Amino acid sequence: MFSSVNSMGLMGLRAYPVQAEVDLSQSMPAFEIVGLPGAAVKESRDRVRSAIRNCGMAFPLGKIIVNLSPADVRKDGALYDLPIFMGILTAAGMLEADLSDSAFLGELSLSGEVRRVNGVLPLVLQAKEMGLRNVFIPEGNA
Repeated sequence: MFSSVNSMGLMGLRAYPVQAEVDLSQSMPAFEIVGLPGAAVKESRDRVRSAIRNCGMAFPLGKIIVNLSPADVRKDGALYDLPIFMGILTAAGMLEADLSDSAFLGELSLSGEVRRVNGVLPLVLQAKEMGLRNVFIPEGNA
C-alpha cells in the first residue's frame, strides 16, 4: 500500500513543500527513510514505531520505505515525525482519510504526544500559499 502526506521543510527562513511518501509491502520487516534525511530524521524510525505502539495500535509488519521528497534537498529536524506517522497509518489502512489538502508538522514523543517544533510560521504561510486548507501543528505552537 502507498500513501503520501504533505509537510513542509525549512531552509533558513524559506519554507518549501515536502512529501512524505510511504510504501508498505509484504516482505521481510524493515523500516527505511530515504530522501537525504539528517540524523534527527533518521531517528524518526524509533520515535514513530514507539508512538504507534504506545497509542494502542500494532506497528505494521513488512517493509516500510519512507521517501521525503524532494530527494535532492537535505531534511533536518524532528518535524517530519508526524507526517511519517500519518503516512504509515494511512498506508497500513489503519486510518482512512483524505489528507490531500492537509499538511502535518510535529515531533513525536515515544508516548505519541506531539511536541512543538521550531519555525512554524513560515511553514504555515508556505502551506497557505500552496492552497492547502488544513495545517496540523503541535498545540505548543498554537
